[in-house]
Amino acid sequence: MSHDRSHYKGSCRASARDLLKQLQQEFEVIGEHRPLAIGIDKQLLAHQPEINRKLLRSALGMHTRSVRYLKALQNSSQRFNLDGSVSGETSEEQRALASKELHERFKKRAEEHKAAQAAKEKAEKEAKAGQERLEKLNQLASKFSRK
Repeated sequence: MSHDRSHYKGSCRASARDLLKQLQQEFEVIGEHRPLAIGIDKQLLAHQPEINRKLLRSALGMHTRSVRYLKALQNSSQRFNLDGSVSGETSEEQRALASKELHERFKKRAEEHKAAQAAKEKAEKEAKAGQERLEKLNQLASKFSRK
C-alpha cells in the first residue's frame, strides 16, 4: 500500500475536517468507520510524519465521536490497525460506553426536536390568535363605522 504524502504538506493550514476526509479516503479502516487500534495516532504519524499532531488529534476526535464510529464500536469485538489487521479486542466497557453515548445523543436530539416542535406549535397558535383578534377588531370597526 503506497501512500502519497504530498497532499499532507501544509496540513497545518487545512482544517481537521479536511484532514479527516483525506484519511478516510486513504485508509479503508478509517473510511469504513471500523474501531481503531488504541494509539492509531502514533501509527498515522509513523506513516505520515509531516501531519500536524494537534490537527491529527482533532481529526481523530471528530472521527471517533461520530455516530457511525460509535455504532461500529458498540457492535464490534475487534479493533483494527491502519492496514486493516486486527490489533486487539474492544472491551465490554468500551462497547457499553459507546452505547451509552449514542443513547444520550439520541435522547438529547429527541428532546431538542420535541422542544422545537412545541415552540413552533406555540408560535403558530399565537399567530392564529393574533389573526383572530385582528379579524374581530376589523369586524367591530366595520360594524361601528356603518352607524
